[in-house]
Amino acid sequence: MVDENVPFACLTCYDATTARWLERAGIPILLVGDTAAEVILGFKRTLDMPLDVLIALTAAVKRGAPRALVMGDMPFLSYHTSEADAIRNAGRFVVEGMADIVKVEATSAEAPRLAAMARAGIPLCGHVGCRPQQVAVAGGYVAAGRTVRELEKVVDDAVALEQAGCVMLLVEAVPDEVARAIMERTSVPLIGIGAGSACHGQVLVLQDLLGFSDMPPRFAEAVASLGVEVEKAGREWVRRVAERRIGGRGYSMQAGEAERLRNQNRSADGLIEEIVHPERRERGPRS
Repeated sequence: MVDENVPFACLTCYDATTARWLERAGIPILLVGDTAAEVILGFKRTLDMPLDVLIALTAAVKRGAPRALVMGDMPFLSYHTSEADAIRNAGRFVVEGMADIVKVEATSAEAPRLAAMARAGIPLCGHVGCRPQQVAVAGGYVAAGRTVRELEKVVDDAVALEQAGCVMLLVEAVPDEVARAIMERTSVPLIGIGAGSACHGQVLVLQDLLGFSDMPPRFAEAVASLGVEVEKAGREWVRRVAERRIGGRGYSMQAGEAERLRNQNRSADGLIEEIVHPERRERGPRS
């Protein structure tokens, strides 16, 4: 699609059922992001995403969308401590998680570690620009590349990650000029999120796109209001249950079984009556 100059869509996804529908919609890339920590597990930041859970979710998405390119997202501290840990955990995404590619937030400083991962046979997507896993250091989610010096740093990071072996790049929360500069100096597909419209591909968190998020980021424009619809459906179910009008089709007993049950109940009722009220039992004729 890059070669044909056709922009490609990407969305986050965290379960097999949703993945099935997104594949049917023609989404070619599904990102199982560490944003699952927030939108699935209820944490307030992505740093709390457990590695084992994210690998399991990645496998679920791949089972739901076997023809899509599924990207697993390496969570905080899953690749930072050592080269061996980085290769082992990335390999788990490929083997256990069935990921087609693994995303890693990194700068030029981490390029040697990514090079070792690439040599081990891990297909990598390097994530530059705003890096949510650095939120504690940065003091919040902040845009990157807003000065010439910052632009040059983000571009240098992207170049270094491609040279380290990344076969795809992702840039987050940068001005258009940054994304264009990366595309001029690199040769691999570039996915943008909050990075202008020039990138080869675009990704959003699915919940932001569908209108589930109470406070979506400034660059995310919803195309639906499914949160409101889910709330309406929930209220309707509450009402139906209260009215004992649950809808659907019920089940019936096999032929003759209902009558058999009634006969058993009548026999049981008679036995209970004799036990509780023996004086009511019919007496025979006096001798």
